[in-house]
Amino acid sequence: MIKFLLKGVFRDHHRSLFPAITVSIGVALTVFMTCYFSGFIGDMIDFNARFLTGHVRIMTRGYADNIDQMPNDYAMIGVDEILDNLHNRYPEMIFINRIKFGGLLDVADENGETKIQGPTIGIAADILSENSTELDRLNILKALIRGELPQNPGEILVSDDFAKKLEIVPGQEVTFLGSTMYGSMTMQNFTLSGTVKFGTPAMDRAAIIMDITDAQYALNMENATGEILGYFSDNIYNNPKAEQISGEFNAEFSDPDDEFSLTMSDLKHQSGLSDYVDYADHFIGIIIFVFIGAMSLVLWNSGLLGGLRRYGEIGVRLAIGEYKGHIYRSMIIESIGIGVIGSVFGTIIGLLFSYWMAVKGIDIGSMMKTSSIMFPSVIKATIVSHAYYIGFIPGLLATVIGTMLAGIGIYKRQTASLFKELET
Repeated sequence: MIKFLLKGVFRDHHRSLFPAITVSIGVALTVFMTCYFSGFIGDMIDFNARFLTGHVRIMTRGYADNIDQMPNDYAMIGVDEILDNLHNRYPEMIFINRIKFGGLLDVADENGETKIQGPTIGIAADILSENSTELDRLNILKALIRGELPQNPGEILVSDDFAKKLEIVPGQEVTFLGSTMYGSMTMQNFTLSGTVKFGTPAMDRAAIIMDITDAQYALNMENATGEILGYFSDNIYNNPKAEQISGEFNAEFSDPDDEFSLTMSDLKHQSGLSDYVDYADHFIGIIIFVFIGAMSLVLWNSGLLGGLRRYGEIGVRLAIGEYKGHIYRSMIIESIGIGVIGSVFGTIIGLLFSYWMAVKGIDIGSMMKTSSIMFPSVIKATIVSHAYYIGFIPGLLATVIGTMLAGIGIYKRQTASLFKELET
């Protein structure tokens, strides 16, 4: 029986072609949107984790309350001891210390007078140590545009756009002006070793990157740091585990009455990422629900039109004694065959478009020139494992639901009037 029905599906293009095309389009859109949104959210979360939040972030409570001001007067002291304790307590994680600071970058003329200067935001990380993982984590090697990486203390990297604005080139000396951990003014000369471009306006507009020992010296923060970032060893964010670790840590070390006590925040609850993480968890279900509803309506109408065209066929089958329920079930089996065919082709098409988007991406840098959000300027899709089968859910359900709705008319046929209908 199934073989007979499949022959009908393949041979009668009027019965199968339009529903299969509809399913293919819907499945292709489902697969593409799943990959595109996975890449969109995944890149944003990964970018924020690498540059800003870590998978977990440890600060003092005073620093956390004023974090937008980068208040290094609330920095953690005795950071070496804190890091040793963290590595012993959470061996499944990697902890690194970072210092974020603001100030002015001053460029002098040939007479030593200020030629031009601009406000800057600095990130200090361990980029000179032999076994440091920060060069890979911050993607500095790929971001390098001109010059070379810092090789010695006193050398810094500057964002390429900022360097062009200040008209400075690698090898030139610049002066950083800012405030120390204790509030006094600091002036420190650095040599520009190279320029970088990270692909996000928030970083490329006016950022400098230096080794953390240089920042500790310039900001009078010996054995101190503003933040400690923690990353899972597989570099994949695990929200339940991160929430568990931060909850246990805060229960032991965080004191609401002590602004210098330590507090840990997981990535989800930082920088307004909570809504994005939750949305990502539910987005696939939303896509499937929308496309099931839309395709079901289209296939319902298609089934009604097909039912009118097959009015005589169904009448003959009823007249020769075939049960209404059997006809109804056979139409559902036909729809499953059409759904499988459409889902296979739709998945292939969706994956091809997703692969193209994963390679090329969409450059939205022109729309984010004034943005302060840590977000890559090129959005790319990510082909996730469930993209290979996620399209079969709306593809099969929509065809079955559409056929079930259209096939209800079979039960309304009156067997006693069949011959009169067939004569006309």
